[in-house]
Amino acid sequence: MGLPATNAGRPRFDIADIVREHRAALERRQVLSVGQRRVLSAIAVCRTAALGGHLDVCTRCGYEHPAYNSCRNRHCPKCQALAQERWIAARTERLLPVRHFHVVFTLPAQLRPLALRHPRPVFQALFQAAGHTLLELGNSRLHALLGITAVLHTWTRDLRFHPHVHALVTAGGLHEHHSRFVSSSQKYLFPVQVLGALLRGKMIDELRHLHAQGKLGNLDPDAFRQFLSGLPAAPWIVYVKKPFRELDHVLQYLGRYTHRVAIANSRLVEVTTNTVTFRTKDGRTVSLHPVEFLRRFLLHVLPHGFHKIRHYGLYAASLSKSLATARSLLPPCPGATPRTGGPSSTWTEQLHQLTGHDVTRCPVCGGPIQRNPLPRTPSRAPPAEAAS
Repeated sequence: MGLPATNAGRPRFDIADIVREHRAALERRQVLSVGQRRVLSAIAVCRTAALGGHLDVCTRCGYEHPAYNSCRNRHCPKCQALAQERWIAARTERLLPVRHFHVVFTLPAQLRPLALRHPRPVFQALFQAAGHTLLELGNSRLHALLGITAVLHTWTRDLRFHPHVHALVTAGGLHEHHSRFVSSSQKYLFPVQVLGALLRGKMIDELRHLHAQGKLGNLDPDAFRQFLSGLPAAPWIVYVKKPFRELDHVLQYLGRYTHRVAIANSRLVEVTTNTVTFRTKDGRTVSLHPVEFLRRFLLHVLPHGFHKIRHYGLYAASLSKSLATARSLLPPCPGATPRTGGPSSTWTEQLHQLTGHDVTRCPVCGGPIQRNPLPRTPSRAPPAEAAS
């Protein structure tokens, strides 16, 4: 018997249904961390009566619609759209009106087991190595300070563990004497072989430092040195895409990457008691047992409080004066469209801008909606989902 599909107007299947039916089997199979248990608990009750909500009532025609609160967990596939729009709106004012390259730094396969055991320090090391690689090359080759926004992803399309950092990098930077903006080549940023070699050296230095601080567990020093020396010189994969021409394209791209979770409900093709089938790439699909699906999903739960979005160089918060100087040296970008939905907008305005759906008006007659709070149901009760 298949899992229940969600109501009309939503994706046909919901990861929350898989969590509710198969979490117990997963926990019999392996011990979950506190963070992983919290994520599963949040997803299971997201937008159900367990979190409370409100009843929308049209004061004109009497239409009623219950709407339940979201869990707001950053790993929940149903809770990222508004957070993403708010973040992009806040970043709009800081992006420079120049082309941006997309650079991807991938953690080698040999280091992935270490990252699974010690995710916080290893992810931190990958961020530092990637950011400092770009800053160093900007300084040595352009004599300029770049602007960098970096985002950590840990998954492949089939949910395997594959940590990598996506970096959006300005095609140039502020000259070291703050006298001009130095543009890079419009065809490439830096040679990928140089990026890969420098990333390797910096990552190894970061790991040595972490080991000396005891942040990688009780690893034997000699064995650890031998492990690092055995890391291959190549391939340390760094991929550089062609630069974006328009600032709007950069913003759209940021939106796709910053708040993405390992898998969205929209990618689920079929869910039964024994199989979860989901889309991967180029029209292909993968089928997993639901317990294995949840196991892979939980590989991508980040450590509590870990920031998966970071800024370096001109985009660092501490260098706002340098960013302002760089902006003053650049012509305005006529193709950039101001984003709305910033901090001054209400969530209803943001939702309207994002989806075109005005929750303050009745979908039947267009009359005004009155919102009446709904109480929470006991958290252990079977969660009831709101109709769309």
